[in-house]
Parts: sequence; structure tokens; C-alpha cells
Amino acid sequence: MPEKLRVVVALDLAEELCARIEEIEPRCEVVRDHRLYHPQRVVADWSGDPEHRRTHEEQAAFEGMVDSADALFGVPDVDAAALARTVAANPRLRWVHTTAAGGGGQVRAANLGAEALQRVTFTTSAGVHGVPLAEFALFGVLAGAKDLPRLQQQKADRTWTGRWEMRQLDELTVLVVGLGGIGRAAAAKFAALGATVWGTTRSGEEVDGVARLVPIEDLVSVMGDVDALVVTLPGTDRTEGLIDDEVFSAAKPGLIVTNVGRGSVIDEPALVRALDNGQVSFAALDVFATEPLPADSRLWEHPNVVVSPHTAALNHSEPERIVRLFAENATRLLDGRPLRNVVDTVEFY
Repeated sequence: MPEKLRVVVALDLAEELCARIEEIEPRCEVVRDHRLYHPQRVVADWSGDPEHRRTHEEQAAFEGMVDSADALFGVPDVDAAALARTVAANPRLRWVHTTAAGGGGQVRAANLGAEALQRVTFTTSAGVHGVPLAEFALFGVLAGAKDLPRLQQQKADRTWTGRWEMRQLDELTVLVVGLGGIGRAAAAKFAALGATVWGTTRSGEEVDGVARLVPIEDLVSVMGDVDALVVTLPGTDRTEGLIDDEVFSAAKPGLIVTNVGRGSVIDEPALVRALDNGQVSFAALDVFATEPLPADSRLWEHPNVVVSPHTAALNHSEPERIVRLFAENATRLLDGRPLRNVVDTVEFY
């Protein structure tokens, strides 16, 4: 590993945060040119303004810059084709850090060959988004327990009904599907408020606040004892469509569902059927199989669904947290130590 690590910032990152990388790890030479990025519209809008276009000369300069990197902060333009191009064009590239927690999906979409996957290490920003996504999961379960759609409809109708019972969180069993960084953060919040928390696991490793570990292959068998399902899994071949008709059919009627992982994990037509027949009473979704959510999706019109445009993780402190994670990994790389959040290039998570 060279004494200096040439880091190229491949997307719009504030100048003070580019400088922060150099402050935390002085062995990084951070190369950036703010004239060449698609500008962010809001904080952490990593792909930038889709209306922005580079000139031919600017595009050539941008590609020349990213092709000079030992390491990339971000996938160029958050575009899988651009990632594939620069990996092929730049034999010195050794490390790419994705700004997404689920950056493995971007790597998979680049369809890289075996040599590239062996040469380049890919890391993600997993863990950075754990707290805000756990809060959205908590909001979703509470909204379902308190029957938010009914409250909204009664307000719209100016109807003051007789009193009716709401469910309490400390009487619910919440199953967190996926106990990675987001799942662990969610489990901690639900446990702190008195819920009984179960979690699916592949490793069998105990997690604070989780009263029961459920092997993922036993998911269907426990659904009859679960009041709320919190999905935090990444999108992989193994997780696609995991939450399907069989899972919903086995559920206790009135199940609350929230998804802060990847939209592909839930079979959306199956979810709509479960909402229609009452197996699912409420769903709060931040992610979808296709994004933006198509205008003809039934999820838009269903009264018992909250649609969030993949924004639950958005927070003003996100870029700085990612920068600190990146700088820590740069130190690890330069010191010859294992990196955090390395993408599994078999399952891409």
C-alpha cells in the first residue's frame, strides 16, 4: 500500500467534509473538483440533480479524475455503469466506498468480473443510518398499533366516535427480520419501550434486547405469534420476495409491517392481498421494489399504508458520519488492517 492514498471524491461532498478526511487521516490525498459533480438538491442527495449535465470536456475531466484513484469516496454519480467503466479503466483502483448502507446492490448491478471483484474491495456505509431507520420502524409500528388511518379518516370526516381500544407497544411481540446494524438499532428501541423483541438470524449470535433468535428458515412457523414485522434485510438473491403469501398467510390477523431494508424483500402484490384481507392491518414502507413507486401501484391508494419516498434515513449529520467511517477505513487500509463493512461479493450485501 502506498505511503499516500490517492482518494478521489466521486460525487458531491461539501468542501469542509473533503478536508475533514485529510484532517482525520493525513496520509490521504483527497482529490476533488466541485465543478464536475451533479449538485445535491438536499442533504445526502448523493446522485445529485438529474437535470444537471456535464459538457463533453467536463465529462472527460471527471472520468480522468476518478480513473486516477487508489480509492473512491462514492460510486461515481451513484451509477453502476460508471462504476464498471472506472474499475475497467483504472488498474490502480483498490477500494470503493459506497455512501449507501446497501451498497452491495450497486456493486452487483455493475456486473463486474472475477478479477475486478478480487482486485477491488468494496465497503458500505452500513451502521450510519441505523438510528434514523430504527426510529422510522418504531414510528410505523406505533402508527399501526394506534390505528393512524382510522384517526386520520375520523379527523377528515369530523367524526367523534365512541371510545375504542388501541394496542400497546409493551404488549406486542415484534419480529425484526435481519439483525445487522439497522436491525440491532431497531431491536434496542423496541426493547427499551417494553416490547418483546424476536429477531431472525443466520449466525445465531445473541443480540442485546432480543429475547428470541429465530432461524430465517423458521420464519413462517413463528408468524402466528408475532404482532409486528420489522424488515431490515438487504436486497440479495436470497432475500428477494422472502416476505410472501406464505408468510402473510401464517401471520396473526392484524399484523403490522414496516420495511426499512430493501423493497425487494417484500412481495408487494402479496402484501396488498394481505392488507385487503386483514392479515396485515397496517404497513409503513420506506423502500419499494421499484423506485420511484409506480403511479399505478395499489400501495399509493391503500388506506392502511404509509408511503415514504426512501427518505427515512435522511439526516443532516449523515454525510459527516459517512466521512468519519470512510476515514477510519482509510486508516485501516493504510495500516494493513481489515476494513469495516466489506461487501460480500457472492451475495452482495
